[in-house]
Amino acid sequence: MTELDGKVAIVTGGASGIGRGITERFAAEGAHVVVADIRDDLGESLVDELDSTGARVVYRHADVGEQAQVAELVEAAVSTFGGLHVMVNNAGISSPLRKGLLHEDFEEFDRVMRVNLLGLMAGTREAARHMADNGGGSIINLGSIGGIQAGGGVSTYRASKAAIIHFTKCAAIELADFEVRVNCLAPGNIPTPILATSATDEDRERLERFEARIRQQMRDDRPLKREGTADDVAEAALYLATDRSRYVTGIVLPVDGGTVAGKVIVRKPRESPDRQA
Repeated sequence: MTELDGKVAIVTGGASGIGRGITERFAAEGAHVVVADIRDDLGESLVDELDSTGARVVYRHADVGEQAQVAELVEAAVSTFGGLHVMVNNAGISSPLRKGLLHEDFEEFDRVMRVNLLGLMAGTREAARHMADNGGGSIINLGSIGGIQAGGGVSTYRASKAAIIHFTKCAAIELADFEVRVNCLAPGNIPTPILATSATDEDRERLERFEARIRQQMRDDRPLKREGTADDVAEAALYLATDRSRYVTGIVLPVDGGTVAGKVIVRKPRESPDRQA
């Protein structure tokens, strides 16, 4: 037996990055999965890799920033596979990379908030409407450690992720009566394509240098020195999707190698912790 046999899941933004990792893990655990994305080429290619027959994994084009498309996505999952047990609201974009808050014009504010926050709220609502009438389910919202830990840069993105965390807790309280669990994963230091979406045209040439610098800073701030992967986030999502977490709701689970726990203690090479005799 695999852990998601008989379950139906939707993964938004499921064609690449963390969403792809979650899609692959859920499919491997026996779930029927609807992969939702706006990158049709990547989505259709992933479905061909996982299930060319379309019997267990299907792709559907959906812009989560459009509430009607989110409602249609849930309806499609139910009509295709007969239900919905797990909703993963993963789709997201970054705000543009600027030279600091004083240079920010917030031109992308509406777009970032519509995709990252409104899309997730609509996904939670539409999934919960079905789950509330059908015995409950699990809703997993993808936040970020950027919504927990303050920092400079991409301020609209950080604000959207902080709002996701608060909304998740509110939804968890409101939907508990219906056995609908709502939890949030907060990944950090996971290499994904999302940083590329933060570059404006004039920034393209320096994006690689910026990304290398920020990734190194993340490594320096991370207690665990192993690089995190999309598979690590998928493992956490699997836990929240299964009955192993049946008494867990309203949590924010960082998947970040310990970054938000605190700063790394830097010791000299030969220094060792004091030990009592």
